[in-house]
Amino acid sequence: MRETPEIRRVFATDAARVRAIRLEALSDPVAPIAFLGTFERASRQPMSFWDDRAMGGALGDTTAQFIAEVGRAWVGTVTVILPEVGSVDDFGRVHPAGHSLLVAVYVAPDHRGTGVLADLVDAAGEWARSRGCESMLLDVHEDNIRAQAAYRRLGFVETGARWPGPNGTELEMVREG
Repeated sequence: MRETPEIRRVFATDAARVRAIRLEALSDPVAPIAFLGTFERASRQPMSFWDDRAMGGALGDTTAQFIAEVGRAWVGTVTVILPEVGSVDDFGRVHPAGHSLLVAVYVAPDHRGTGVLADLVDAAGEWARSRGCESMLLDVHEDNIRAQAAYRRLGFVETGARWPGPNGTELEMVREG
């Protein structure tokens, strides 16, 4: 019987583990279409970068990183961002009020299809709602059919917006509430 992961926000002291799961995610076979970052770029970042990332994910008012943990092993992660209203992101999208943005979504292959993704997204959504967000947006590569199906199962729907990304076209999806 598979142990149920604990879902929690990262700790400010988790920098090495934040780095490790990010590098694991960027090593996944679908990483070239799943993430905007690369393993090579991330692996060259100094520990101060990861310290800042863990601190922001743990204590930030506009960013939170959640992980799924089984024992001491991290088996998934998601980061939720509350973009500044009117700010423009890498795709040229202007962020409206009341929306959060899910990024850096990853579940280890042996935990996919087990409910880990749903639990992570729910935790991120609860955090965002507690800060006044009415919906969650995310971007998914047009060729990442598996991820699109997983997000649809979680209540996300395509908005019709498409963004040219460095790896191809990204589709915007939203989940209300």
